[in-house]
Amino acid sequence: MKIARYQFQDAIHYGVLEGDHLLRLPGSPFDGLTSTGQTDALADARLLCPLPAPRLFAIGMNYIGHIAEAGAKTPEIPQIFMMPTTAAIGPDEPIVRPLEAQMVHHEAELAIVIGGKGRRIREEDALDHVLGYTCANDVSERVIQGREMPYGCLMIGKAFDSFCPLGPVIATGLDPANLGVRAHVNGVLRQQGNTSDLLFSVPFIIAYLSQAVTLLPGDVILTGTPSGVGPLLAGDVCDISIDGIGTLRNPVVDEAARHLRAMPAPRAS
Repeated sequence: MKIARYQFQDAIHYGVLEGDHLLRLPGSPFDGLTSTGQTDALADARLLCPLPAPRLFAIGMNYIGHIAEAGAKTPEIPQIFMMPTTAAIGPDEPIVRPLEAQMVHHEAELAIVIGGKGRRIREEDALDHVLGYTCANDVSERVIQGREMPYGCLMIGKAFDSFCPLGPVIATGLDPANLGVRAHVNGVLRQQGNTSDLLFSVPFIIAYLSQAVTLLPGDVILTGTPSGVGPLLAGDVCDISIDGIGTLRNPVVDEAARHLRAMPAPRAS
């Protein structure tokens, strides 16, 4: 099943995608998946970010190939960080390279969508707390990230508005242990991996994170990126594709200089 959040005329709905139509749901998919019986044509709808303001958790360095290309040490535990809800955008919305941008990269990732509240979830029960999965692009400003990480911090380089595209749908019933993950930029393949290569599995990630955090319906957990990350420039179009979910497409634009002043330069040490 593929669940979409979409705008139809002047209203926003959830619906189940079937062919070229959306079977409208009466409310949130977390409240049930029984259709109202009303259908909306996909061609007349605009797909939105699958969740309106999700809590965003992410796992770094979770594919051996990406660890190698980053020159990083293989972690013994999941490397978890968070992003603000304002980073989340939906299909076809622009990824905005901020004024401070020097090196912005794409990162194709499988994202978990939590469906059931839980804390201290056992690994063997973890998938019972999952509504489904969606495509994610963990956009990263590498220069800022490189300044932060020596101090044990990872925030601003991942936190800019529009730096976490999600979509196009939430797919249910998938096996998260065997999904192909790909990134194309302007039609050229950049990343190609499979979740079978995850260092920490989806059930383990959920169990580990929920030791400390009560997971809530609508929480999103990005699971890491395979090797092949690369630059995004204004005018590019980035496609993130995952088996069983579909393709998340976003254009890339530069932030207009008139909108805000750039952040202060780092102080000399």
